[in-house]
Amino acid sequence: MFYRPEDGHGLPHNPFGAIVSPRPIAWVSSRGADGVDNLAPYSFFNGVAYVPPQIMFASTGAKPDQDAGKDSLANIRETGVFCVNIVEYAMRDAMNASSETLPREVDEFAHAGVGRAPCETIDCPRVAGAPAALECRLTRIERLPGAANYVVFGEVTGVHLRDDALVDGIFDVTRYRPLARLGYRDYTRVDEVFPLARPDDR
Repeated sequence: MFYRPEDGHGLPHNPFGAIVSPRPIAWVSSRGADGVDNLAPYSFFNGVAYVPPQIMFASTGAKPDQDAGKDSLANIRETGVFCVNIVEYAMRDAMNASSETLPREVDEFAHAGVGRAPCETIDCPRVAGAPAALECRLTRIERLPGAANYVVFGEVTGVHLRDDALVDGIFDVTRYRPLARLGYRDYTRVDEVFPLARPDDR
């Protein structure tokens, strides 16, 4: 089949998310200027540069108690910092609980029963026990076409790696099995990896 998005797809559910998958999940922690902590998952997320290390995540949709976008976006605008926590399969239920739309004064760490720890380079909490966490300083927020679509870019200023995920100096994702988003309400996990040598490696 072929369809133009502006004309609609004619299917029971939008297939776009299933096509662009699997996607890593940024479990974004932030703190508002009022001191309230926030934790929310975003599945439009990736690394975008090595030197200096930089990441992006996209926020889509709005909340009635925010002027533009969601709580994470508002907090990052106010403070200029945030942390991206990597979601392991064992934390899937807590991650899902933190996705609930709640009033901005609600602390999702407490709501989802997630432990927190302080960051080292920024004034922001991180998920205690996460296999990895990236402390970030905001570099820019870009507005995209649509009602409430934004991309947040940040430079990584600190990296936390859980010791049990380091094997012979390699960060081994199979030790914690990262969770990834598919389409609809579907997810997957990474259980095995395989190498492919690039032509330039030979």
